[in-house]
Amino acid sequence: MDNLAIKARGVGKEYLLGTRHAEDFRSALTRLVTAPWRLLTGQRPSEEASRRFWALQGIDLDIPPGEVVGIIGRNGAGKSTLLKVISRITEPTCGRIEVRGRLGTLLEVGTGFHPELTGRENIFLNGAVLGMSRREITRKFDEIVAFSEVETFLDTPVKRYSSGMYVRLAFAVAAHLDPEILLVDEVLAVGDARFQKKCLGRMQEVSQEGRTVLFVSHSMSMILSLCSRAVLLERGRIVADGRPGDVVLSYYKSDDGQGAASCDFTRRERPAGNDTVRLLHAAVRDENGDIAPEVDIDKPFTVTLTYEILKHSPGQLHPNIRVNRSDGSMAFFSICSAPPPKEPGVHRAVCHIPGNFFNDGPYFIDLAISSFHSLIRDHVLEYGALCLSVRDPIEGCPTRCGYAGEMPGSLRPLLLWQVEADQRA
Repeated sequence: MDNLAIKARGVGKEYLLGTRHAEDFRSALTRLVTAPWRLLTGQRPSEEASRRFWALQGIDLDIPPGEVVGIIGRNGAGKSTLLKVISRITEPTCGRIEVRGRLGTLLEVGTGFHPELTGRENIFLNGAVLGMSRREITRKFDEIVAFSEVETFLDTPVKRYSSGMYVRLAFAVAAHLDPEILLVDEVLAVGDARFQKKCLGRMQEVSQEGRTVLFVSHSMSMILSLCSRAVLLERGRIVADGRPGDVVLSYYKSDDGQGAASCDFTRRERPAGNDTVRLLHAAVRDENGDIAPEVDIDKPFTVTLTYEILKHSPGQLHPNIRVNRSDGSMAFFSICSAPPPKEPGVHRAVCHIPGNFFNDGPYFIDLAISSFHSLIRDHVLEYGALCLSVRDPIEGCPTRCGYAGEMPGSLRPLLLWQVEADQRA
């Protein structure tokens, strides 16, 4: 395997749409008896029953030990299918996957749990499935329970657990029983924000211990902050593989990324927000007012937020943006300094950003509308809602010292310098 944790070559997974793969005896007998009649009358199986759908096609993937890889793509792109094939839950139709190391999987809520057993019993059961000895499970038991925060319900059958309790215990078991490879699907969306942060911290610890993590998520901020590499799937194929910032930007620019996030954010079905304020639209616009996925490094641009105040708020509502680099680090935070409106209605906030301020490369912008009363409260918070590519196309420009491209640092302001003779020399 060339010292790889996971090696995939030509992997494909085909499903037959509209076909029943499992039949009871009565259904099979009925179909057999009626077959001559269908043949005589010219009846054929429905067109849907003969349709074939490739969930994965031609997947070639090399993942070395200790790498944290984010798998992204729209719903139906094949992300979960890929994890199921790697974890051997599903057999590939073609191709080959080699895995070196013990797998810990969390692909859906309650994976590997028996509903009639208690939380305590399921910890030992799940550990045994992962290949752990009873001694190893006992050694990690208290740490698992503390992390899951279900001590009070430890001796209660898990069928009585809420979905949040399920996922807390399932993740705690999967992440603490020393798996060499951890596969995590979008199940963390079930937990609250505090537990999600806790899980991300644990996955970072696992990766720092030299273990491999494959993480499927629709949260681009999680992908950017956690992963050292990202893979973009479209219609069952790998279309981008590389640095998280570059791959996320490719996703935003692709057809499959429409509606997820771009330089133009609109939530048509359900506007972001609550019963106090809703974010209707946001966009990155160039100096001419046009929506801009890319801007030149020396050109000014704006970030606009259109929002509707539905009712009076005890605290003033301040639009604000949080601009992040492709590695997940925050470049800067800016809050609207203009007097915020108080009356219900539709309002538009515009943040002006000068030229020669950003570095070269991709940026991702979190959008928020917050009130600052007795407590700070985010009424709207959309992570990575806007993306922006800042480019330096000018080679040999004197103000750039002859360099075009990305320099160290989050920002790259063009500051005023003076050089003059020192009379004291």
